[in-house]
Amino acid sequence: MTPIRHSLRRLLPILLVPFALAIAHAQTAPPASASSSPAPAAPAHPQVEVKTSQGNFVIELFPDKAPKTVANFLQYVKDGFYDGTVFHRVIPGYLVQGGLYTRELRPKRTLPPIPDEANNGLSNLRGTVAAARGPDPDSATAQFFINVVDNPRLDYVGNQSGMTWGYAVFGKIVKGMEVVDKIDNLPTGPQGPFIGDVPRPLVIIESAKVIGEAAHPVEEPVSPVTGQVPASAPPASKKPAKH
Repeated sequence: MTPIRHSLRRLLPILLVPFALAIAHAQTAPPASASSSPAPAAPAHPQVEVKTSQGNFVIELFPDKAPKTVANFLQYVKDGFYDGTVFHRVIPGYLVQGGLYTRELRPKRTLPPIPDEANNGLSNLRGTVAAARGPDPDSATAQFFINVVDNPRLDYVGNQSGMTWGYAVFGKIVKGMEVVDKIDNLPTGPQGPFIGDVPRPLVIIESAKVIGEAAHPVEEPVSPVTGQVPASAPPASKKPAKH
């Protein structure tokens, strides 16, 4: 039995080395930090609640289809730019437009214009939200309009000119479309620098806020290209544009 005891004495230090190293590693390893856990992902389709003097509605945004336009809109929202602006243009049975002018119908200073993303596969159907612009396709800033009916003739056709380029859809009303219809039914007329189409009373955007990161959608997301009933188009002379 003596040779066996001597063998164990020689092996014991060798066997204890890995065990000691494991203990040392456990003592020196930094504890797991709660901050190392992955941050919650932003909603794929963020939503913005718009409160107006005629009621509230919610816009669901589509950054996967119009990333530059959505980022631009969200920047204005987060800056509080839209608070106190108005819907200055209402064309019954066509569209409701706003987001630039104050209660005194004076334009606010905007960020630089953005590229037109109308060629994104989204159609200007009832309830969709699109960027208003001038004759230059790449001239959109803060103004947006809501389609009250299906307006497919405002869609991208080609890049030949501003007339064929279309208007970039970047969101859709998912709650409160009845408020938009209410605004659409207001009487309109001339006011301030505009020769017509100004609603009476003037519709004030009291606030526009991004719904919280953990917020649940107010409704099931609605595709902006399906589920719409075609409607008759208004006269071709009416176009969403900057005044």
